[in-house]
Amino acid sequence: MPLEAGLLEILACPACHAPLKEASAEEQGPELVCTGKDCGLAYPVRDDIPVLLVDEARRPA
Repeated sequence: MPLEAGLLEILACPACHAPLKEASAEEQGPELVCTGKDCGLAYPVRDDIPVLLVDEARRPA
């Protein structure tokens, strides 16, 4: 289930404060990816709840 548009508009990357966009990694499942050009962290979405912890984020390949 996609996140509500209003929620996605107010969420930002905790590391660099850039906007986030929805993505789906094949093996990881749904996630929010930072749009910052120097950051690019991907945060997991578990049970329709974004986990915006830098320690839980992964660097996309």
